[in-house]
Amino acid sequence: MVNPAPLPRASREFPLGLHSIKGAWGQDAHANAAVWAPAVASMDVHWRRADGTWTSETLVGLDGGVHHGVVGPVAPGALYAFWPTGQDLPGTIGEAQLLLDPYARAVEAIETGSGTDEPAILSYYSVFLEHAFDWGASERPRTPWRETVIYEAHVKGLTKLHPGVPEELRGTYAGLGHPTMVSYLRDLGVTAVELLPIHFHIDEPHLEPLGLSNYWGYNTLGFFSAHTEYATAAARAAGPGAVLDEFKGMVRALHEAGLEVILDVVYNHTAEGEQHRPALCWRGLGDLDYYRHDDAGRYVETTGCGNSLDFSQPRIVEFALDSLRYWVEECQIDGFRFDLAVTLARDERNAFTPRHPFLVAAGASKALRGTKLIAEPWDIGAGGWQTGQFPVGWADWNDGFRDTVRDFWLRDLASIAGGGTGSSPARLAGCLAGSAETFAASGRSPLASVNLVTAHDGFTLADLTAYERKHNEANGEGNRDGHNDNRSYNHGAEGRTEDEGILAAREQSARNLMASLLISLGVPMLTAGDELGRTQNGNNNAYCQDNELAWVHWPDDASSRRMLDATRTLLSIRRDFLAGQPSTFPSRGDQSTLLWFSAAGLPMTAHEWEDPRTRTVQLLLGSTGGTLNGLVVVNGALQDARIHLPSAWILQGQGIEGEQPRWFSPTFDSAARAPLSGEARLRSGEADTVAADSVRIYRC
Repeated sequence: MVNPAPLPRASREFPLGLHSIKGAWGQDAHANAAVWAPAVASMDVHWRRADGTWTSETLVGLDGGVHHGVVGPVAPGALYAFWPTGQDLPGTIGEAQLLLDPYARAVEAIETGSGTDEPAILSYYSVFLEHAFDWGASERPRTPWRETVIYEAHVKGLTKLHPGVPEELRGTYAGLGHPTMVSYLRDLGVTAVELLPIHFHIDEPHLEPLGLSNYWGYNTLGFFSAHTEYATAAARAAGPGAVLDEFKGMVRALHEAGLEVILDVVYNHTAEGEQHRPALCWRGLGDLDYYRHDDAGRYVETTGCGNSLDFSQPRIVEFALDSLRYWVEECQIDGFRFDLAVTLARDERNAFTPRHPFLVAAGASKALRGTKLIAEPWDIGAGGWQTGQFPVGWADWNDGFRDTVRDFWLRDLASIAGGGTGSSPARLAGCLAGSAETFAASGRSPLASVNLVTAHDGFTLADLTAYERKHNEANGEGNRDGHNDNRSYNHGAEGRTEDEGILAAREQSARNLMASLLISLGVPMLTAGDELGRTQNGNNNAYCQDNELAWVHWPDDASSRRMLDATRTLLSIRRDFLAGQPSTFPSRGDQSTLLWFSAAGLPMTAHEWEDPRTRTVQLLLGSTGGTLNGLVVVNGALQDARIHLPSAWILQGQGIEGEQPRWFSPTFDSAARAPLSGEARLRSGEADTVAADSVRIYRC
């Protein structure tokens, strides 16, 4: 009796995407294909065979808007795409743009028309990729929030000019994972690298005529795909599997050094842009379902990028969560920074809610447990500013911290130098103490505040001290793009100068800003190159500058060394101080000590807090059960300040029990052009002089 041939396996609507079916047809690589396309009556999947020819099959299953079917055989690395059954193809398959798989693990760009009089045309196809990787003994570092120091960087820009990275690796995943770069990051004292978008992205149409490209990458076309151009030439030539190998190898190298990897992700919009532009993926699968519309059928966008994904749709929430889980489970990613996160938490009325299903599900997901979730807590829609309003389990970029620190050290300085007044120290004090007034109402501690002075968008730290106006002419938009409110101060000359007095003042202001960032309670974030005095020549919106203007330079001049030494010293002080506190500091406010004193060493009065002439304050930091205290003295005046360190009897009067700090050793001074020895010692209650416009830190 002849055994009948096995019946074809039934297809499934989950998981979405293209996934091989094991063991059904021997060596034939059949796959289950599934795509949510509620606007399409019937869907075909087209794929390229191993011999280069194309074939297609109709997905026979349809459940809840998900078209699914078993197709094949499909060889590993095959290009594929979707297209509605019976609808005329837009051109030759393999050249014309069909519809990408939203869940594709890789995307390949195909150029046609090059070498002719007509401009080249790019089309994009999904790649069938299933990937295995040997992680060896590496594990996710799982750095506690309180010990976390974030370093925001661009994969290409960080190493493209680094002389210690082999030339063929510069500007690539492998370059970032190179021992030279890994050692630098560890020696600097950061604990996590936050990478600008590495999801597969494309350029906006208006950039090509200008000869520019989207450098930052906030224009995603593949939410499950690593950006190909950040891989080495060798990996790109070897194919998508080698590109993913290189990306995972970078993550492994950073993990082995104890460094976490955080991805900047852009789920608020897609690269399809404005409503009238051609479909690449989601628009052709279900425009009304994927994107937010008004009652008249027009796009409602809160991103400034032409469209907004509709997170009132459960399938969109599922899509974003599936992407996050992929990067955590398959690529061992440690956290995410969500671009324009308010858009991800808008309900069916387009209103933000901290109880949005996406926020709740991301925080409750077992797969994402322990993953750092960081919101950029605003978008450009109505009610778009939501700093401090995200739920427990999330951290927020703290723009209030950024603005306050810039105001105190830059705009106030400019005002005072011009004969005016500055602000009172109250706002700065709130930032140094963890911005409780911003985060307490949401039930979160200071560790929910991601403190920053700069980021990829806006002036660099050095440019904050050298420019009062943006200089974005190179972007081709008539200097109309970028923020106008920078809260910067050029110290008397716009841009480059040879005036040594101005240069010295700028350096000191940069150290003041860096000190305020790194001594504050919360989670500090540095922008790559700020520790070296990096400049973008006043460009505060370098999103389209994939060149030396935006790349990190690695100078070895005296000014850069001073800034690097100051940054390393401050990070070392921060690390040592936290090591002397119980593990609950500073999340347990009842165990934390934050005492404020005037220049005279007396407790601050209400009048002093509100008086703009009060520009000198002292902050004593410590905790119940801690073994180390720190005293921070801020002098925002243009004159040296004579201070008295807090005395033992004053500290007793403030409720400090047990042994009082008796000795104070200066460990950092922003007015000093070289690191302090730390050997000097002053008694409690003793007088000292703090230089004008400076920060001094004492170990006590």
